[in-house]
Amino acid sequence: MASSRDRRLAKELADIQADRDNSGVYATPADGVTLSTLVGTIPAPPDTPYAGGTYQIDIEIPDAYPFKSPQMRFRTRIWHPNISSQTGAICLDTLGSGWSPVQTIKTALLSLRMLLEFPNPKDPQDAEVAKMLVENPERFAHVAHDWAVKYAGAPKQDLDTTRWKKDAAPDAPKGDDTARYQGYNKDLIDRFVNMGFGLDDVVDAFLYVGIDRNDGEDYELEEAYMGDITARLLGEQ
Repeated sequence: MASSRDRRLAKELADIQADRDNSGVYATPADGVTLSTLVGTIPAPPDTPYAGGTYQIDIEIPDAYPFKSPQMRFRTRIWHPNISSQTGAICLDTLGSGWSPVQTIKTALLSLRMLLEFPNPKDPQDAEVAKMLVENPERFAHVAHDWAVKYAGAPKQDLDTTRWKKDAAPDAPKGDDTARYQGYNKDLIDRFVNMGFGLDDVVDAFLYVGIDRNDGEDYELEEAYMGDITARLLGEQ
């Protein structure tokens, strides 16, 4: 008899398959059968140095899943401050302390896709890459693109590096941060901010989706809401 973990995973994989055309992400058992070891696939976001590339992710599912996060590692080499250029190890809160049982393999893969679009050099996995992004963002973009072409099958293209200078620059002070949360719990908002999104963009996405402020208390968002917020932040809504 299948375990509750395996029944949940089977349902998740079926959902991923059904929604593949919309989400772009995919996951399947590495050996075609065993649910404890998966291979995920994410398409690189457009308008990034990785555009046109496809990235494979090794996924190990612990026995305690979904109460313990999956262990993910990039199989495809990538030049990114939050992913080791040598081992593929990932620095992302939602795969560690920020994991919640309402999350799924699909939402985790979507979070990785967002990470490609919004690198966070302030919380690096690869210090060398983070240093380059902060100090020389144009060079970062060119090296990231070269790696995408070499390892991820991205087409060679001319890059507009203007946005990378802008994204790498520190946010300008905008007054009282407490007011910027607009009544939402800081930890709730910061789960998305820690993925690399701007604070104001996350709050705007919460307001757009209609997320309850819950009197300023923290709580776990339902998966459907997380997907809607993710889509808004990625410009898909």
